[in-house]
Amino acid sequence: MELVMNASLPVKGVMLLLVMAVVASWWIIFAKWMSLKQASISAKKFEETFWSGVDLHRLYEKLSKEKGKSSGMEQIFEAGFREFLRTRKMSQSDAKATESADRSMRIALNREIDVLESHLPFLATIGSISPYIGLFGTVIGIMISFHALSNVTQATIALVAPGISEALIATAMGLFAAIPAVVFYNKFNAKVERLYNQYDIFKEEFSSILHRQTGS
Repeated sequence: MELVMNASLPVKGVMLLLVMAVVASWWIIFAKWMSLKQASISAKKFEETFWSGVDLHRLYEKLSKEKGKSSGMEQIFEAGFREFLRTRKMSQSDAKATESADRSMRIALNREIDVLESHLPFLATIGSISPYIGLFGTVIGIMISFHALSNVTQATIALVAPGISEALIATAMGLFAAIPAVVFYNKFNAKVERLYNQYDIFKEEFSSILHRQTGS
């Protein structure tokens, strides 16, 4: 702590920037962990309900009444079935109805994935630039330390060491910010990919059900 307090003003500025990056990234990590966990639980619960033999019209009506509460797989089902009923009523064509349902489910799926991927680019950015920001602070600190030696008649390691130690803290803080961001970015990306595959499989299965029911 003493080294941080004794650091030069530019190095302190870099450290402050890195502290802000750490706080922001951990806030995103916690929020994203909870949202992805909830999405996974919600998808599993909905699949169990869907494949339990429940009447699709009743399931759709139930979800329609819970406006703003459904997400993930529920949104994909609701979007597809709503478009299927609307198009079937307007055109009297089962083939057009199933095609429209396919398109609506694809759009809903992409929207849900966009939500799941939100803020992940920020983690990637923190993981990429934090080491360089820390290195920049270290370079600035070392430059200031060596510049201070210009006024000294006899330079010793004892005079240089404190300044270099202060500067190296910036590099350590840069790594401290970057490593968790990179680890959790990769972890969350893999989780989003699994959810995408789960949603996509459900979309294809539900589309097949509609095709079989309409004979199209």
